[in-house]
Amino acid sequence: MAHALPPLPAVRAFEAAARHGSFTKAAEELGMTQAAVSYQIKLLEERVGAPLFLRKPRQVTLTELGQRLAPAFTEAFTLIGEAYAAARSGAEGVLCISTILTFGSSWLARHLGAFQMQHPSLAVRLDTSARLIDFAREDVDVAIRSGSGEWPGLAAHRLFMPDFTPMLSPRLAASIGGVKEPADLLRLPILDPQDHWWREWFTAAGLPTDTLATRTSSSMGAQAYEASAAMAGHGVAILARALFADEVADGRLVQPFDLVANDGKAYWLVYPEARRNVPKIRAFRDWLLAAVAASLNNGPR
Repeated sequence: MAHALPPLPAVRAFEAAARHGSFTKAAEELGMTQAAVSYQIKLLEERVGAPLFLRKPRQVTLTELGQRLAPAFTEAFTLIGEAYAAARSGAEGVLCISTILTFGSSWLARHLGAFQMQHPSLAVRLDTSARLIDFAREDVDVAIRSGSGEWPGLAAHRLFMPDFTPMLSPRLAASIGGVKEPADLLRLPILDPQDHWWREWFTAAGLPTDTLATRTSSSMGAQAYEASAAMAGHGVAILARALFADEVADGRLVQPFDLVANDGKAYWLVYPEARRNVPKIRAFRDWLLAAVAASLNNGPR
């Protein structure tokens, strides 16, 4: 027998209002007017036969019945969303990855071929950008972000913490007879001296941080660009050691000191919590976590 179900628009309005604790915010999410949301919730209350919200001036709170219904409705919409996403991924066969430039160019692009060999029917599209992605409005499946790992509504998997240290070209190091101690860096051009990573590392090395403020300010916006400038001999860059191990191994960059620092932030794989079980997301998540762990344990290619 078919279950007796309430009108879907009324359920959607109630679930959004319960989640936000606001008719106004629910209306914004659903692209409706506040009056329309209130009307749909009133219809649902008439079907249920009891109020679902206590309406107060500038505030609504769930009744006991509303508190029982809201989690079930949210779970139901999550299951519907996952089923739809799984069907869509199977039909389109495209995985869209938003990544910050340096991780994309220095690590992901070098390893992504292995993932595509394991999943030949899944096309991959990379979008390199530093901006935060709105998963609700943009056609993006997963993103690589740098930060603390706390983004409401998103599942977050830590990839690694980018320990950073100065790097430069062998030719630039040789121009002053070699870089033997941290103070030698003060005799060389510093790329992006206002980067807080420099202050962190200078402090750890016992160097005066006030000397950074007197340097000509320049910013390239991404480690990938600073690494290119360093390899060309234009200055010393502060770089994530794990992302430039290959350049050090083949002699394009020199890491003169074992001393590294970090600012407590890490690289993370993130995606909407509700899409955790979408097949293409699950496949990429499992591959990426294993591949990053293997590359960090094994060092450069």
